[in-house]
Amino acid sequence: MSDENFSDDEMNEDEGSFAEMFEASLAGVGEPLVPGKKIAATILQIGADWCFLDVGQKGEGVLSTAELLNADGEVQYSVGDEISAYFLSRSGGELRFTTKIGGSGSGTEQLENAYQSGIPVDGTIEKEIKGGFEVKLPGNIRAFCPFSQTGLRLAEPADLIGQSLPFKISQFSERGRNIVVSHRAILDEEREQLRVGLRETLKEGMVVKGTVTNIRDFGAFVDIGGIEGLLPISEISYGRVEDIKKILSVEQELEVAIKKIDWDNNKFSFSLRETQANPWNKVGSVYKVGGSYPGKVSRLAQFGAFVTLEDGVDGLLHISKLGDGQRIRHPQDVVSVGQQLNVIIENIDLNERRIGLAIKSGNEEQLDTSYTEQPTTSGLGTLGDLLKASQQKRERKGKKKR
Repeated sequence: MSDENFSDDEMNEDEGSFAEMFEASLAGVGEPLVPGKKIAATILQIGADWCFLDVGQKGEGVLSTAELLNADGEVQYSVGDEISAYFLSRSGGELRFTTKIGGSGSGTEQLENAYQSGIPVDGTIEKEIKGGFEVKLPGNIRAFCPFSQTGLRLAEPADLIGQSLPFKISQFSERGRNIVVSHRAILDEEREQLRVGLRETLKEGMVVKGTVTNIRDFGAFVDIGGIEGLLPISEISYGRVEDIKKILSVEQELEVAIKKIDWDNNKFSFSLRETQANPWNKVGSVYKVGGSYPGKVSRLAQFGAFVTLEDGVDGLLHISKLGDGQRIRHPQDVVSVGQQLNVIIENIDLNERRIGLAIKSGNEEQLDTSYTEQPTTSGLGTLGDLLKASQQKRERKGKKKR
C-alpha cells in the first residue's frame, strides 16, 4: 500500500493521534501532569545528585537530591518515604520535579514560572518595613510579605527576622520588580490536607492533643492541627472559673475531648473537664448525709449561700439556716463570699445533683473538743457563781443546826 492512498489531512491526523497516544502511554493511568501540579511521590532511590521517585505514572520522576538535605547538609529522608513535589517539565520521558524553587542561580524567569505554576520559593526574612517584611528570594531578588501573610497567627517581628521559610508568590509584576509573597498560603495548604484526614477520622467524644491559640473572657481557642475550635469557659473545669488566664495560657498544650463537630459551618467545640475525674462521683461516698465538712462561700443569692466543698461539689446553705434562728433579709448580713465555714450535709439529691447544708453550730463544735481543750476562765461571772454557791451552803448548814 502506497502513501498515495492517504491525503495530507489523514497523515496529519495520524501523526496527531500517535503523539497523543505516546503522551498517554507515558502518563499511564494517573492524572495528566501539568507544570505546577502538586503530587504525593514515593522515594525509590537516592543518589549523590539525583533522587528517583514513584509518581504514579509510567515514567519515573527525578528530583535533585539537594532538596532532600536538612540544614546540616544531611539527607533527611529514606527510600520508601513519601514527599510532596511539584511537576516542572517532561523531557525524553523523564519527569522533572521540585519541592521548591531555590538556589542563588535562580532568576526572575524561574520566579515568574513559580508564580504561574504555584510552586513555592525559598526566602529569607531580611527586615521589617512598613506593613510587613522585606524577603530575599533566590537570585538576590527582593519581595514583600505583609504581616498578615507571615503565619496563621501574628508573631513578634523580632522573632521572624532572619528566618528562612517557603513562600508562595501571590503577585509578580513589572518584570520582577514588584513581587508579593505569602508564607501563610503554604500553611493553609498543609492545614487543608490535615483537615481532609481529620474529616475521615475525627469523632465526637474523642480525646485529642491541642494548643491554646487565643484566650477570651468566654473561653479559649484550641488548635488540634488542621482545625481550631472553642473551649468554652464552662467546659474548662468542674469548678467555677472566674479568670481563665489563671488556668490557661497561649501556646499551652493540653488534651481535650471533642464536644461538637460541625463541618458545614466550620464550628468545633472542646471540653477540658471531660478529660478529668468528675468530683461529683464522691457524693454519697466521701460526702455523706450527716457528715461535717469545711467549705468556702462561693456566691450569694437572695435565697441563700452556695458553699463549695471542693471544685465541682457545691451545696446550698438556705437563708433559713442562717442567722442563728433570727430572721435575716439577705445572706450577706451573715456571711460573705470567700468566707470559710464548717457545714453539715442535711440532704442529698443525686438525680438533681443538689446538696442541702446547715451551719455546724458552736455546741456541736464543743462536743468535738475534749474537756482539757476547753478554755478555763476566772472572770467575775464565775467568781460570783462560786460565792453564791458558798453562801447557799452556809445557809443550809445553819438551818440544820436549828
